[in-house]
Amino acid sequence: MDTKVIRRQKIKFGIRKKISGSAQKPRLSVFRSNGDIYVQLIDDENGKTLAAASSREKDILAQKVNKVEKSKLVGSAIARKAVELGLKDVTFDRGGYLYHGRVKAVAEGAREGGLKF
Repeated sequence: MDTKVIRRQKIKFGIRKKISGSAQKPRLSVFRSNGDIYVQLIDDENGKTLAAASSREKDILAQKVNKVEKSKLVGSAIARKAVELGLKDVTFDRGGYLYHGRVKAVAEGAREGGLKF
């Protein structure tokens, strides 16, 4: 495996030791691939995904914008789904990625959508 991937995994495990999600305050988990970005609201106590959004969804895929702007749209999409479920507070899990660029854009989009973390 690539040393960069191993490093990210170690950081991710360190983050996961400290934070976990509940039904009232789920974990907003971010996964970033080269082309796309995926976010989930996870209740770790019951091991359930409450909501998910990604840059692969039709309405986001249809917009011709760069990856950072797509990430912001994904953040607002997950915020919209969370508000529908009656959730306001979440715990942000950057998944071992730096809080910069696309990961930061997801967080900003979610905050603008009404989530608090």
